[in-house]
Amino acid sequence: MPSKIRRLVTGHDPNRKAIVIMDGEAGNVKVRQATGICSTLLWMTDETPGKLSDTDTADRETGVNPPLTGSIFRIVEFPPEGDRGGATSSEEVRREMGVSAGGDAPRHPGMHRTQSVDYAIVLKGEIDMLLDDSEVHLKAGDVVVQQGTNHAWANRGNEPCQIAFVLIGARVPWA
Repeated sequence: MPSKIRRLVTGHDPNRKAIVIMDGEAGNVKVRQATGICSTLLWMTDETPGKLSDTDTADRETGVNPPLTGSIFRIVEFPPEGDRGGATSSEEVRREMGVSAGGDAPRHPGMHRTQSVDYAIVLKGEIDMLLDDSEVHLKAGDVVVQQGTNHAWANRGNEPCQIAFVLIGARVPWA
């Protein structure tokens, strides 16, 4: 069962005083069938500079990539890979994520590349970030700045790992 995330969104009243315009459980939660990964979309912008909004910009369908000139803020919970059961194909994982292949022969079914600069903060648990020829073990409090790199996330532990991601659309040389 994915963690419930309380989301507060601020705005302005008619007198331009700061107020809370949304306070409640984030509603755009997707569990990816191929991996069991749970993604909660918290906010999204279509352009930079972003437009301030009274409406819930996370109330929409989207893949992993942000709009080219926009951004996405989400929290992703990675279950332990051992909880998943059988093998999953790379094509199935990428199709569900809405991303393209990140390499010739993926070393992990989740290998993919996004057209974005990604800021990632490990909130709880531990996870391995796999790159083309290397990997790094991350734990709560670690931060990653990813620049359109081919990667996958592998939770080889026994507890879920939760990561906050902010993805900002980027022009990448291979696109």
